Amino acid sequence: MTGLILLEDDPILRQELCEFLDDCGYTTTAAADLEAFQRLFKPQQHKLAVLDLGLPDGDGLHLIQRLRQSGHRLGILVFTARGGAAARIHGLDIGADHYLNKGCDLDELAATLSSLQRRIAFDAEERPWTLQLGPRRLTPPNAPPVPLSQQDLCVLHCLMARAGECVSRQQIITALGEDFLTYDQRRLDTQIRRLRRNVEQASGLPLPVKTQRNQGYCFYAQACLLA
Repeated sequence: MTGLILLEDDPILRQELCEFLDDCGYTTTAAADLEAFQRLFKPQQHKLAVLDLGLPDGDGLHLIQRLRQSGHRLGILVFTARGGAAARIHGLDIGADHYLNKGCDLDELAATLSSLQRRIAFDAEERPWTLQLGPRRLTPPNAPPVPLSQQDLCVLHCLMARAGECVSRQQIITALGEDFLTYDQRRLDTQIRRLRRNVEQASGLPLPVKTQRNQGYCFYAQACLLA
């Protein structure tokens, strides 16, 4: 199920929306104010956000600006009592994907979220992970570039050049310039774990590398290599 974070200060409406969104099939995390949102928001878990704007500790528009500036590819739906074309245009200009008034039917909210979820999934599927060799960086779909060490670059180049295939441990270790017979393979496992963690923390997306038990690793997403 898709993770969704809800920011709404009214406790009754927050509970009602939580129950409704859970019934729609989302895994909903609820926050009552900006401080709680910052504490509860997890980019790797939450793919959609429903945000109120008038909050006890600040303006939700500032939160949207921060989320966009940080590069999070999060589907943002503003759900607020602020009406009028000027307010909607400003919210969309700031970085919201959709803007609904709290007077709307909840079925419209559900349909808008469903449409936004499909669009995000389509974008992520169509856009490749891009590895730039010269600048030594990995750019995930719809996320900011992640800087890489020379060793991480070497490992990813080895895997992404054969995306969709299993690359053996021996091939990766040889590409690192090491002797397979004397190399401690636990070092490779540690490097892969660290690389996965760094990419997910920086981009909010899991690195599409799966372990092939007793064989090697496979980069299973669409890949693009640039000099």
